[in-house]
Formats: sequence, structure tokens, C-alpha cells
Amino acid sequence: MYHLTLKPIDKNNWEEAIHLNVKAEQQPFIASNLYSIAEVQFLDDFVAKGIYLDHKMIGFAMFGIDPDDHQYWIYRLMIDATYQGKGLGAQAVQLIIEELRQNKQENIPYVMIGYHPENLAAKIVYQKAGFKETELAPWGEQLASLRL
Repeated sequence: MYHLTLKPIDKNNWEEAIHLNVKAEQQPFIASNLYSIAEVQFLDDFVAKGIYLDHKMIGFAMFGIDPDDHQYWIYRLMIDATYQGKGLGAQAVQLIIEELRQNKQENIPYVMIGYHPENLAAKIVYQKAGFKETELAPWGEQLASLRL
């Protein structure tokens, strides 16, 4: 088990976040961190966090309450290509779930996630974390949910 923490993306670390990259074959499956940092500015109930291994940012996550369905969603989760394959993605998902449980507002029983059906790495990470596939979304992503 590695020592991972989540820290808010802010003026001191956003540039570090935008230099993280997934593997080349994963790039079509996820928005860039730069796009995500811009997008989160317009999502009132979402946060962007750096995923840190000790003091080094190795990943990025964006999660919160979706304005359309009022459910918790993990919109983005990525681990830099250099650090993939070590179980860090699954550990990061657990940190996010724990943060959602601790800060739980309203009566929201589930957290949702969507991923490209061909993104097998994401599927494995989310299944290990306990997510159960639910349906294919109209926009083409595989949806999965986890009871908080």
C-alpha cells in the first residue's frame, strides 16, 4: 500500500497537473487535465484534486455532485503513465470514495462513474473498487455505480 493523498488543484500546482499524461493508447478515452481544470471552474459542486504519492503529483481527479441528476460523480480520474500498473488508480478511487463519504451532503446513496467501453484499464480499476456496471449511456460511456 502506497501513501497517497488528495490535494486541491490551485494556483501553486495546476501546471504540474497539466503535465501529467496517460499512456498514448488511453488518450482518446479521457479529457486532458487542462480541459478538466477549466471545466471545473463552471461546476459549482465539483472539486479538482491532485493525487500525490508522498510529495509528488502522480494523478488527477475531478468529482462532485452532477448538476443534472444530483448524484455524486467521478468525472475524471487519471494516473500518469509512469505510475500505472502499481495499484495506485484503485487506491486513488478509495480515497475519493472516502472523501465523498466524509463530506456527504444530502441523501445521495451512490457515486457514479462513466468510462469508454474499450478502456479496459479503467474498467478493471473501477471493478476492483467495487463499482458495478449499470448501463451504456446515450453518449456512449459505460456507466457504473457504487453504494456509499
